[in-house]
Order: sequence, then C-alpha cells, then structure tokens
Amino acid sequence: MIGFASLENTLSWGMTMRTNGPGSGGAMAAKRTMRALIHGVEQIKFSGNSDVPITCLITDSRRVTPGALFFAIDGANTSGSLYVEEAIDRGAVGIVCERPPGSRLSVPYLHVKDARVALAEIAGRFFDHPDRALELVGITGTNGKTTVSMLTQHLLADVPSTVGLIGTVRYDLGRRTLPSYKTTPESVDIYSMLDQMRIEGCHSAVLEVSSHAIDQQRVRGLRLPVAAFLNLTQDHIDYHESMEEYYNVKQRLFTGETGNKPEVAVVNVDDPHGRKLAADLEAKTRVITFGVSEDAEIRATAIKLSPTGSVFTLTWGQGEAEISTELAGKYNISNLLAALSICAAMGRDIGSLLPRIETFPGVPGRMERIDAGQSFPVLVDYAHTDDALRNALTMLREITPGRVLVVFGCGGNRDREKRPLMTTAVQEQADFAWATADNPRREALEAIFTDMRSGVTDADRIEFVDDRRRAISLALEAAQPGDCVLIAGKGHETYQEFADTVLPFDDRQVARELLNLKKLRPH
Repeated sequence: MIGFASLENTLSWGMTMRTNGPGSGGAMAAKRTMRALIHGVEQIKFSGNSDVPITCLITDSRRVTPGALFFAIDGANTSGSLYVEEAIDRGAVGIVCERPPGSRLSVPYLHVKDARVALAEIAGRFFDHPDRALELVGITGTNGKTTVSMLTQHLLADVPSTVGLIGTVRYDLGRRTLPSYKTTPESVDIYSMLDQMRIEGCHSAVLEVSSHAIDQQRVRGLRLPVAAFLNLTQDHIDYHESMEEYYNVKQRLFTGETGNKPEVAVVNVDDPHGRKLAADLEAKTRVITFGVSEDAEIRATAIKLSPTGSVFTLTWGQGEAEISTELAGKYNISNLLAALSICAAMGRDIGSLLPRIETFPGVPGRMERIDAGQSFPVLVDYAHTDDALRNALTMLREITPGRVLVVFGCGGNRDREKRPLMTTAVQEQADFAWATADNPRREALEAIFTDMRSGVTDADRIEFVDDRRRAISLALEAAQPGDCVLIAGKGHETYQEFADTVLPFDDRQVARELLNLKKLRPH
C-alpha cells in the first residue's frame, strides 16, 4: 500500500497488465524479465535473480498479484517500504525501492535513488512505448485544462473514438471510457491507458498535466511533441510553497527536465507567466502564441459576449473568420484559442476545424446549466481558485439583470493561502454568497471557515453554512426571476471527502432535487 488519498484508493484500479495487442506475446513477453525491464535504469544496488519474468507493475500492495514487480513508493502519509513484505506475501516476484531492505528478501530487489523515475522508465518499456505510436499533446495550467483538453479532443476527432483523453473528468481509451480518479495518474497507469488507446486504433491522445504530476515524475520520459501552457494563478501553494516554485515546476514540461522536450510549445501570452515562458523558450523551441494581445499569433478581436455565448473575430496566419460559440465568457474564448492553437501545432488546418466548434457539447461541471423549469438560471462550475471564481462571476455579472448569488467552499488539507483570496473574489462580484463545505478531507470545517473569514469584506453579504446541501437550498430559495445562482467548486465531482470517508454528493443532482421540491411546495 502507498499513501494516496482515500478517494484515489477507492477509485484507482490495477491497469498494469498487458494481455493482448501489439507486443503482448512471444518476443515481447521474453523482454518482460526483470533484467530487461531495469536495463539502463539508474541503480544503487541490485540483488537476486534478474531473469525472473514480470507479469505486471504494481504500486499498491493491496493490488499485488503473482508475478508482480512492486514499487515501494512513498505516499503523502506513509512510506512504501512498510509494505514490501505484504507485497511479497501476495506474490510479488521483484521489488523496486528507495531504501535498502532491512533484512534479506526472498525475491530480487532493485535499490534506486528515485522509485518514481524508475517506475516511469520501466512502465514505458513494459508497455512497449505506446507514446511513440500516438500523436500526444500535454496541457498544463491552473485553470481551463479540462475545457481545453475536451475541446482539443473534439476538434481532432474526425471519428469520435480515434482521439484518447486522460483528464480530470474521464479517461477515454478509444471505445471505452472510465471515470477519472486523478487529473494526471501515475506513470504506469498513463502508459497502460496509452497502450489501450493504441490497441483500440486511436491516432492521437490529449493529456491534462498537473504540476503535481510533473514534480512527482508521472510524465517522466513521456514523449509529448506538443505541450500547451494556459495560465498560472495561485493554487497548490501548500505543495509548491511559492508562486515562483509553482511556475518553475510547470516550465519543466517545456524545457526537457521531464526527460523529453516538446517540439512545439503553445503559450497564452495574455498571462504574464505565459509571456515569460514564451520569451524563455523562443530561442530553443518553436512557440505558437495565442490570446487577445496584439502580438499573439492566433488571437481574438471584436469580442461580443451574451448570455447565450460569445462572438469574436479569429485571426491566424492563414486567415480570418467570425466565430460564434455557445461557450460564454472571455476565459472560454481563451480556452477555444488554446485548443485551436494546439491543433495548429499538430499540423491541422484551423480553417477546416471551425465548423466543429458549433457541435462541441460542452464540459460536464463547467458552467453546466441546471434546468428544472425554474425562473432563474442555475449553473454548476468547477471554479476553485480566486482567479477562476473572479472570471466566472465577472462573466455572470455582465449577463445577469438581477442578483448574482453564489455557493462556494474551500477544500481541506490544501492551499490555505487561497481561501481568503477566494472569499474576497466572491465578495467583489456576488450580491450574496453562502460559504460552505467543499471537500473538508481531514481538516476541521471551522478551521477552513476561519481562513475564509479573513477575506470577508462585507459580513452582511455572506453566510457560513456547514452543510453544503443546506447552503444550496438557501441559495435556490433566495433566488428570484432575473437572478442567477452559481454553485462553485466541485463541478463534475460526484462525492464529498470527509477524513477517510467518501460520500456521494453531486451539486447538479442536488440542485435538480431541490428545484423539483421547490415546485411542489404551495405558494
């Protein structure tokens, strides 16, 4: 077992065994000895018989099956080395570890400096490098990764099942779709999914790449010919300690520090960190820039926003066109520019892709409208940073004749510094807000509220409510025709995390239930 969060332990699965498809038998099977898999991996010491055959790669001792190579990776709360004996008892035939075992093991072991680096290198070899058989693009940024990745997939997919996706909402593996348990999963799961995409006939794949994934070597050595940078705003400072370090981690995806450098970098020059990145990369890498800035290669001008979407003029090197989209808000125009720029970087003709914009179905939990016949719009969105909240609320303020009402919260055991910033952003734009539970995890809700209260600028326009369902109910009861209700923070998520417990909770379903109950009450 490794110390992942409880939700990940609940939803992750063992996708590490190849049983069919290219390279699954014969010569490839012969290569799957421990000797062949660890060849070239930087090692401190190896002990035992390296000719043992390996059937699967496992990072969680509870999922070990006979023939497994077990990676003793440290998690957030525990050391992987504590579970080596359990893994062997369950049938592991080899161990990769960062700490020398305390006693002589009954199976061969490889002592390495970094088990995650070793995992990535070995996983690529185990699955016969599926990243080399697919057109891959990696997308990173604080906000917008999911929308841009799904837009890019939609624009690239002449046949729906030919473009894979690994992201926050789901994993599309060709003809099979799985719910996501982590924006960017472990390297072994990435390679396993890319292998399944290759088997299913995908020609391309789009990956959301989080800063945690870059720092934790989950995309180590992954071949990403195109990488996109969307923006950088405050988030994950509990992990990265400073915005400077957060940026430094993100830029590794573009500089070759992950083991492979992209051939083309797609960069948002409206974002100050993006502009810095583009300048730093200019002499070494082909850069395609996008934005509303005059010097952006792919840009939007003459922007017109409305409650039903956006209209703007798209300009790129080979042409100009008027674009109409149901995606609302300036930030969604940026997302659309990013997706089109990625497609251009992959060699696609932008002009031929424009008709597909109109058929984009939207993204679950991203400004998703909840319609139960009520007289005011209700929207569910994933916004969980101050910048994302400010963008969403600014857009709603521009198109709402009445009041903007908001339900929001801050996650537990995460960046405490952004909590008052989120509260202040809400108070700047909303007429009234209900602050409530998001995913408290192992942190006391009152401690989260204490941090949030330091960002309150007008106590008469905010109420703190422990129960999220109750907070949503209060917002819906308060809304009148002409008002707008935004339920922010969880978006597509269908659960709430409390300590070691994961409970079903879907903002969209809850809102529909409450709206339907409201219709049944006598007036």
